[in-house]
Amino acid sequence: MGEGPAPRREEVLSGLSRFTDKENLGRLARITDAGLLGWLLEVAELVQPSLIYVNTGSPEDLDYVRRKAIEGKEELPTKYRLKTVHFDGVYDLGRDLKNTRILVPAGVSYPLINTLEREKGLMEIKELMKGVMKGRTMFVSFYCFGPRGSPLTSYGVQVTDSAYVVHSENILYRPCYDAFTSDRPPRNYMRFLHATGERNELGWSKNYEMKRIYIDPEDNITYSVNTQYAGNTVGLKKLALRLCVNQGAKEGHLCEHMFIAGIRGPGGRVTYVTGAFPAGTGKTSTAMVADLLVSDDLAIVYASKGVARAINPEVGSFGIIDGVNPEDDKEIYDILLDPETEVIFSNILLTDDGEPWWRGRPEPPRPGMNYAGRWPPEGTGADNEQPSHPNARFTTYLRYFKNLDPKIDDPDGVPVEAMIFGGRDSDTNVPVEEAFNWVHGNVTKAASLESERTAAVIGKVGEKVLNPYAILDFLPFSPGRFLQLHIEFGRRLTKETKVYSVNYFLRDAQGRFLNDKSDKRVWLKWIDLRVHGDVDAAEAPTGYIPLYEDLVRLFDSVLGKEYREEAYREQFKIRVTKQLERLERVVSVYREIYDTPREFFDVMDWQKRKLEEAKARYGDYIDPFTLNK
Repeated sequence: MGEGPAPRREEVLSGLSRFTDKENLGRLARITDAGLLGWLLEVAELVQPSLIYVNTGSPEDLDYVRRKAIEGKEELPTKYRLKTVHFDGVYDLGRDLKNTRILVPAGVSYPLINTLEREKGLMEIKELMKGVMKGRTMFVSFYCFGPRGSPLTSYGVQVTDSAYVVHSENILYRPCYDAFTSDRPPRNYMRFLHATGERNELGWSKNYEMKRIYIDPEDNITYSVNTQYAGNTVGLKKLALRLCVNQGAKEGHLCEHMFIAGIRGPGGRVTYVTGAFPAGTGKTSTAMVADLLVSDDLAIVYASKGVARAINPEVGSFGIIDGVNPEDDKEIYDILLDPETEVIFSNILLTDDGEPWWRGRPEPPRPGMNYAGRWPPEGTGADNEQPSHPNARFTTYLRYFKNLDPKIDDPDGVPVEAMIFGGRDSDTNVPVEEAFNWVHGNVTKAASLESERTAAVIGKVGEKVLNPYAILDFLPFSPGRFLQLHIEFGRRLTKETKVYSVNYFLRDAQGRFLNDKSDKRVWLKWIDLRVHGDVDAAEAPTGYIPLYEDLVRLFDSVLGKEYREEAYREQFKIRVTKQLERLERVVSVYREIYDTPREFFDVMDWQKRKLEEAKARYGDYIDPFTLNK
């Protein structure tokens, strides 16, 4: 693609006319970037669609896309007017790490990152895309990746034969066709090319063994084929994150796999925090229980006059629905079943009477259709034992949430006073802890983040893996370089952003969780108090932990619960040996990463000495009541 001299605008439009009708050709003609039009012609000549449909984001276009998703059986109607169900098929139920690769120059590779020689990847994807859209509509859509008017906002052009992908993006992002028809169109924009490939009788991508998801940072473009799962196909979601990280590295800002939320403190103040959690470890639920919601998944963070600030590139949520119930997640639950809200459910159970069902609904499941076919299954049902998949999802608008902060549309974003890192950890980290400083937090809590694997990623569920910044799957380069970017970013801050770890999954010797789901509200309130110096803390070898008396007051005021000494002792005891084991695991990985900054090893050596001294004094466990303020 892109070889030879650029054709004239008239020639390009004439070429595009072979693939579309008069109305859509007129929409294409209003695009002022000749280079973009030329690329669209190249794509059309490669994939050979029967029609190019240009989605301008108008109400009529949004409605057309909804209808096409149902007509093409990519989505099935429910008994609710604006709710549909999408199924990906049993071999396409999560992000496919094995077949997701960063395209790099020959001879280049990055530790922990799947890469492929760029020319080989482009040759392969071009072959897989030949004629792939024959008899289908090629949708072309335009979106803002951030608030209008923000200096951090970028733009994206999605090309796909999937109405489901377009429907998802119409919910998740701000349509921005007008930006591409203006006299000053975006100079730097991302491009996303996706094709579902051959589909079986159920409408699911058939050739899953030829699933490919390739990211080309050099041309700011991604390719995906023979897949429908949104994490592999919705361009501006996790595919754009890799491109955004790469762009941020060039321009000095950070693209993060983080929520943005506001915590109300004494006197009505609001403390804004960001949070990075691997999929299925409490990220969405934390964002939703905060007092103010700005973002539930992504953040672009930049330094403005010495202060970290963040914007949300999205306006919708693609969240895990498994376990969402009316007791612990009342607002989300109500939104999902409100007759007037628009929702795309994916990989849940659609009962025969049109009811969406997932694990978390109090009613028992009834017969219907799910991600593997009929449920209950006939015969053994080896691939279809669960009525709703653990990585089942919902896609809906953030504007439905009562706690949505109007600052989601502020071009300047919100100030970031704390960053929170959490993972699925049954035996090591305490429920909440503050790092000693920015570099210590980035090394020991962000770059060292471990989590047990969940169903959101294809692989062995329950395996504990290193996932730096909860973004390893979305890095276009080495995690060592990503850590270096954060260390350098901290040097530009005159007001240091505090760093915290949280852990909602600590278990006792019998395997029972030590905390309730609602306890995260208390940890957020404590973080607000610490950011402003309103409470003291106990100094542990790994950071600062809450004092018992402060948690007693918070559990009472926030949750109306009694907090007992034995709960504090068990939850906040420092598991010294486990911390040392984790440190050794993490350091052993970074020793193999050639560009790990020297600061990482300096901090980890210091942290190891602190833990060894503590072990010599206290043994394997430290009672939190024995720690000094």
